[in-house]
Amino acid sequence: MSSGTAPVDTHPQLSLPTLTKLKSTVHADVSPVLVASEWLQSFTSAIGSNDIKKLGGLFLQDAFWKDILALSWDYRSIQGVSRILPFVETCAPKNRLTISSMAEDPYRSPKLIKLFPDLSWIQFGFALETSIGKGNGFARLVPTSSGKWKAYTVFTSLETLAGEKSVPSRLPYQEKHWAERRQREIELVDGDPSVLIIGGGHSGLELAARLGRFGVSNLVVEKNPRVGDNWRTRYKSLCLHDPVFYDQLPYLPYPSTWPIYTPRAKLADWIENYAQSLEINVWTSSHVSSALWLPDEQLWMVSVIREGEERAMKVKHLIFATGMGGGVPVIPRIPAEKSFNGQILHSASFTSAKDYIGKKVLVVGSGNSGHDIAQDLAEMGVEVTMLQRSSTYVISAEGVAKLLSGVFSETGPPTEIADRLNASFPTEMVKLLSQRSAPGIAATLDKEIHDKLKAVGFKLNLGPDNGGLLQLFLRRGGGYYVDVGASTMIAERKIGLKSGASIQEYTQHGVKFSDGSELSVDVVVYATGFGDPRLLVKDICGSDVADLLHPVWGLNEESELQSVWRDSGHPRLHFAIGKPTPSYA
Repeated sequence: MSSGTAPVDTHPQLSLPTLTKLKSTVHADVSPVLVASEWLQSFTSAIGSNDIKKLGGLFLQDAFWKDILALSWDYRSIQGVSRILPFVETCAPKNRLTISSMAEDPYRSPKLIKLFPDLSWIQFGFALETSIGKGNGFARLVPTSSGKWKAYTVFTSLETLAGEKSVPSRLPYQEKHWAERRQREIELVDGDPSVLIIGGGHSGLELAARLGRFGVSNLVVEKNPRVGDNWRTRYKSLCLHDPVFYDQLPYLPYPSTWPIYTPRAKLADWIENYAQSLEINVWTSSHVSSALWLPDEQLWMVSVIREGEERAMKVKHLIFATGMGGGVPVIPRIPAEKSFNGQILHSASFTSAKDYIGKKVLVVGSGNSGHDIAQDLAEMGVEVTMLQRSSTYVISAEGVAKLLSGVFSETGPPTEIADRLNASFPTEMVKLLSQRSAPGIAATLDKEIHDKLKAVGFKLNLGPDNGGLLQLFLRRGGGYYVDVGASTMIAERKIGLKSGASIQEYTQHGVKFSDGSELSVDVVVYATGFGDPRLLVKDICGSDVADLLHPVWGLNEESELQSVWRDSGHPRLHFAIGKPTPSYA
């Protein structure tokens, strides 16, 4: 960029831009449209003229710029003007960033958001274009003591690629040989696919649908006999804990009659229908036995076993869409396990409480799965005890709905807008907001059940740094429970509780805990999550590939997820895992 010196900030301790901090106020007669228009005009001019000094004057010193592929071809969350300006200076001219217009629809047009009595911003969307393609953005402006509104967050996101041609959504003629065409495509008669996706769950199918939409040949390899079996074979009482408005799939929305919290069997049938309706090529009862990287060709030589038959193929990209932990269950190794006369299993193998009637069951783990399984058992009259090894964040389903209500609700914006609006919040900003909302929900909406849980010895927390559910999910992939009834059963002692201890060893008829106490049980269910996805890569691709991979989960230095939907550390190997994010819009 041209003349001027970038304002220097010292990357101060993060805090929200409250009116007190800004020494400012929001006047009742403020016009969001006027404020947003004036700021966007200055922003557009600064970008277009490469004026770094002017651009720096439009941001708070501790502002954020979050970019999804538009300027960086990556996922970036850059905080502080001293970091934002070099990023824009390098990337905007190179990618020929232009801002075309401010959004005028009712969901993205300028509006004043009053989230807390001392926290307000003007929020609006805008269209953008680069040499790579077209996209959208959001900005949040806050008032300063000088009366000037400045950006606290700017978000840029790439939506379409230049020259991208979508496969026609409707054929203009009668396709009399549709069945034959589909059979050829599924059997790969005309050649190997460009992309091989391991895993036929949500992420794998959504990715395949997107690739297919733009004519990129792909194959989904699913180990189960049917698409949806990853839900269909789980415990029968399982329902999603997120409302339906948050869980839409692209191109095929749920009917208006769909329940708010989807039962697992209904969801299993839906994603099977999704694969069929969108003509996704899926090989079921199949698995990838090996994948060899060919560096000279920049291809993968892959061996797929399908119903006992081997098929070798060369593909450009190998994608692991095997969910959290790569679907590898974690079961701790405990001394004297062989002396135990009972049954030991992981929650992934638990199907129904009916199988354990008349038995005593210990559920190890106090996250969502542990609670759901314990509740299922208790409702069937099974004597069940939950082992809570460390404190747990508990929020009611009503609390989650309250967090999501601004965007993901029956009266919220269309899913495609809600997703972008949701993504526009930097993770560190969400953490700051959660440090207010999480204690607030705990002290009001969830106070009664929290008090009852504490009374029976259940240990509670509010997440890392009191940052709520999202921080636990992004950093640990668990450690929380969205309450749909199990908390009341624990409080009423219908579900037994052992808290603050771990299993030291097995006995013939049960377990001995680290505090010296013992419990007689017939079954131990480990609701202890799944392992590192790189372990599955190692099994399939070998140590040479796996050793190059970055961590797959957790947050990097910019608080973006590591390796998920981005560079994995190895060429043409990718991880596709979903990322729910509570909204504060």
